[in-house]
Amino acid sequence: MSMLYAPWREDYVTKKNRDDLDGCVFCKIIASNDDDEQLIIKRYDHCILIFNRYPYAAGHLLVIPTSHGSTLEDFTQETLNEIMLVTKQAVEALSRVIKPHAFNIGCNLGKSAGAGIPEHMHQHIVPRWNGDTGFLSLISQTGVISVDLKELHKKLMAAIQ
Repeated sequence: MSMLYAPWREDYVTKKNRDDLDGCVFCKIIASNDDDEQLIIKRYDHCILIFNRYPYAAGHLLVIPTSHGSTLEDFTQETLNEIMLVTKQAVEALSRVIKPHAFNIGCNLGKSAGAGIPEHMHQHIVPRWNGDTGFLSLISQTGVISVDLKELHKKLMAAIQ
């Protein structure tokens, strides 16, 4: 049996039930004063751009509205427009910094749709590379993240500023 060491996922996998957490994790991140610790790349008028702490791929980002809501209908058109503009800016920055071949972009609205945090809508930006679905993901549902999150955080902050 082979093992991949991924200590940054310990917090995620040891949480028995996310419903046990006190309040919305995204609202807590937004209210935080420590953008570096929270891996926030940039704050905008209506949303933030942040690294996914438990990424599917290197450079996996989230665009999170600063107001709380779980469906698209919960947000103003101005907020939704900004989410798309920030997504475009993030894709452009990721393209320059880590040069992926493609992107998966989207929202999982509701638990049944796969949302890990269904109470606060957020958009995923997942860089993809040709061949990034290799034998590990096919036979053991294991992904490999080959980039240091803190280092990439610094590079993307510079690219987006």
